[in-house]
Amino acid sequence: MSSPIRKAISSDALTRLAQAIAVAVSATLAGCSSHAPQTDAAHTPNIAARAKQKPIWLSEKPSPQIPQDVWERMRQGFQLQDGLGVNPRIEQQRLWFASNPSFLENAGERGSLYIHYIVERLEERNMPLELALLPVIESAYNPMAYSRADAVGLWQFIPSTGRYFNLRQTRFYDGRRDITASTTAALDYLTRLHDMFNGDWMLALAAYNAGEGTVSRAIERNERLGLPTDYWNLPLPSETQAYVPKLLALSQVVMAPEAYGVNLNPIANEPYFQVVEINQRMDLSKVAEVANIDEDELFQLNPAFKQRTTIDGPQHLLVPTSKAQLLTSSLQTMRPEELISKKSLKPVFEGADDTQVASVKRSYRVKRGDSLGSIAKANNVDVQDLQRWNKLTGKNLKPGQTLVMQDNSKRNSGRVNTVIAANTKKQQTTYKVQQGDSLYIVAKRFNVEMQHLKRWNPRVGQALKPGQMLTVANPH
Repeated sequence: MSSPIRKAISSDALTRLAQAIAVAVSATLAGCSSHAPQTDAAHTPNIAARAKQKPIWLSEKPSPQIPQDVWERMRQGFQLQDGLGVNPRIEQQRLWFASNPSFLENAGERGSLYIHYIVERLEERNMPLELALLPVIESAYNPMAYSRADAVGLWQFIPSTGRYFNLRQTRFYDGRRDITASTTAALDYLTRLHDMFNGDWMLALAAYNAGEGTVSRAIERNERLGLPTDYWNLPLPSETQAYVPKLLALSQVVMAPEAYGVNLNPIANEPYFQVVEINQRMDLSKVAEVANIDEDELFQLNPAFKQRTTIDGPQHLLVPTSKAQLLTSSLQTMRPEELISKKSLKPVFEGADDTQVASVKRSYRVKRGDSLGSIAKANNVDVQDLQRWNKLTGKNLKPGQTLVMQDNSKRNSGRVNTVIAANTKKQQTTYKVQQGDSLYIVAKRFNVEMQHLKRWNPRVGQALKPGQMLTVANPH
């Protein structure tokens, strides 16, 4: 074969070969494409679609809704419920609250003046909000409550512990009844106990009830015997054995009141009172008149002023928030004498001045918070004499009880006792509950507000019983 022919054949063959290779490569590529995993196409992000999505900014995240009810705010801050499990001691207390719903309902009504303030103070310290229920256990949220151990106020401080935490106690002022001062003292005390018992709130609460010495000795005893030293296993007094379960059970009832048949009226999640600074002595009755505040409500906010006059106490008053501006404006324009009642400061004995009382036989009607010691000290007599004159074998007193005090001089005794009796009658009277009576019926009979009747009788939280004695203030 000649060279030109051979060149033509070679050129033609090369062309056909190149075409064949091209076809083969195309078929191979097509086969690879048909056998490729389909997930690549299905799950490949659609860049165009993503570009069209609206960006989500942090500022657009919904903020947590602020509770309108302070009970709900309290529930959100509970910290003592974890790990409780089934506990017969808690269940027993919870059953009591469920069987006596009026106890918590009435305590909540009284506490509506103070609960928001206490919740805020607890939150500031990051303390469990169950502690806002401690005054329910201690005093049923009655700042005038007192115990046989001379414990007084919402938080039930005894005199010595009160003084340790700077709660001053005089004839005219008792810091244990001061809403803000006693709350600060109670939270300081609870914080100290919490630290003392290595962050164990159960032990801290037990010590608040029984004293740190009692709890410490119980722990030491169990350590010697090789027994557990947690609250649930300590040999504590029976009252303290029930104290912590009572608070935990109460917290569970507040968590779901409807489940236990309890009707908790909503309490606005806003400050009920405001502090108004004062720089002079004034009578609470005059302050109430100036600011158009119910006098009883004003005293419930300032119960530390035992004679309802701002002596020996802090230079401020707690007043309902809605009235604070009016009172502040009024104080700026009023003369000092306009804020003091025409009557001189009431002495310990109603209706008699000190000179009269010093020289005659006297009688005294016991008020809430009184003790034999405080009455004896205020009237310069001995406790033993008080007991002898009144044939008392112990030191327990009841509100409304009349004590007799004797003196060598008898002059004017008839006139003074008449004045005392007349003025006492104007202040208050007692009523013996009859069959079929209720708080509503008694309040209507005496033409007083039922809420005031409850305040005068803070321990009356259940159905009235025939023969029960009620204190009723006479409105006339």
